[in-house]
Amino acid sequence: MKKMLILIMIIFGTGYFTNAQVNPRALGLRIGGDGDIGEAEISYQRAQDGATRIEWDFGFGGSRNQTRIFLAGIYHWVWNIDGGLNWYAGPGAGAGLHTNDDASISVSVGGQVGLEYDFNNVETPILLSVDFRPMWDLIGEHAGLGWGAALGIRYTW
Repeated sequence: MKKMLILIMIIFGTGYFTNAQVNPRALGLRIGGDGDIGEAEISYQRAQDGATRIEWDFGFGGSRNQTRIFLAGIYHWVWNIDGGLNWYAGPGAGAGLHTNDDASISVSVGGQVGLEYDFNNVETPILLSVDFRPMWDLIGEHAGLGWGAALGIRYTW
């Protein structure tokens, strides 16, 4: 774990990848789940500067036994790999309401790492992404580490 942390710090600190130009705004859907619960999220991204952005996701989902709604906020650093292909990573937090036989509230912290292709490179205002979001629920019925993988499609302007 210590070696992985050092490697991540070296990559972030040396500028191994060039910074990407982040779209000023993007709005769309992020669809996925955590293995037990399928989810859909309305996703909004807003640039903070040339290479960082904030993502806000309002999600809802469920399974046969439960439903949930939640809000997540993630800060992204974005790096260009080649052309319109970027990767991104950053910390975040979330809060949600889970219902099954009774209702519970959850509060979580974690992060997100993903890969995206920005079709603005070919003059099409679409951003496609695939990402992984591990979150640690600090309180709630399902306290502990959870994860979610998703496919995102957003309109950019």
